[in-house]
Amino acid sequence: MEHRPLGRSGLRVSALSLGAMTFGTSRGFMKGVTSTDREARAILDRALEAGIDTIDTANVYSEGRSEECLGRWLEGRRDRVVLATKCRFPTEPAAAGETRAPDVGLSRRAILRACEESLKRLRTDHVDLYQVHMQDRSVPIEETLRALDDLVRSGKVRYVGCSNYTGYRLVESLWAADRRDLGAFVSLQLQWSLLVRDAERELIPACRTFGLGVLVWSPLARGFLSGRYHRGKAPPEGSRLASWTETWRHVDTDRGWAILEKIREVAKRRGTTPAAVAIAWLLRRPETSSVILGARDVGQLEANLAALEVRLTEEDARALEEASRPAWGYPYDFIGAREAW
Repeated sequence: MEHRPLGRSGLRVSALSLGAMTFGTSRGFMKGVTSTDREARAILDRALEAGIDTIDTANVYSEGRSEECLGRWLEGRRDRVVLATKCRFPTEPAAAGETRAPDVGLSRRAILRACEESLKRLRTDHVDLYQVHMQDRSVPIEETLRALDDLVRSGKVRYVGCSNYTGYRLVESLWAADRRDLGAFVSLQLQWSLLVRDAERELIPACRTFGLGVLVWSPLARGFLSGRYHRGKAPPEGSRLASWTETWRHVDTDRGWAILEKIREVAKRRGTTPAAVAIAWLLRRPETSSVILGARDVGQLEANLAALEVRLTEEDARALEEASRPAWGYPYDFIGAREAW
């Protein structure tokens, strides 16, 4: 397993990471598409055996049960793993009489409380990468950064990162950290795939310019690029897209099927699977630090590990990028006709 630096920080992560969003019985949006504790442990064991030593979770996943599952598995293995979790969304809904759960948002109070609770569930005294799950414009950036900086100084957090930020808010955060002499974000976790390339407008160039590591979530576009879906047919029963009907409507388009067909063509030439090709395309991008894999069972993990063996040619990459290129819009098209942006 290749290991890559997380941006300009000293932290190194495995090129493939394991996402724990499916671990633990969920009563929320992941209801019906999660793994049992036994399945999760088998996935974690296989991932570590394959060299995946970077694991990503969040306090909100399965209402904290993902972190609890990881905490049990980590006993005796903590020093072998780069552990990442997140704060921003409530672990549990607000209690009776409360208008807002105490761990929601990016205020100092919410961040410190969320971190303490995550450490308890994970059964550890520190997190290697603590990420804010989404920007929160209701809180001054300086307050958020100061709370995160204090967590780093206390030793409870080694590095801090962010996820689901706009380009302007990311740069504003980096500028505020520099101006206030506070610890800055070292990474950005974002959605990126051959189907969803919006991050390439602003976020990927910003990460490249300011030296942030890129952690990719949903590399298969919620599983659509795995190749198990077929045009004109409903999603297979039990699949994630069978439950997430709104997401299915977004991917079940002429553009979506054209991209998948091109991926299948490349996969056939390379003697591999569509999933492996889609992940390999991300791994060859120089900005990518790690691609986060989600798996409900060991079989899905094994299928995605095949991406490590795929070597796309320049011709392959060019064909995939041309088939998946979105309408960038203004000012990107205007600039792009004259110079690279």
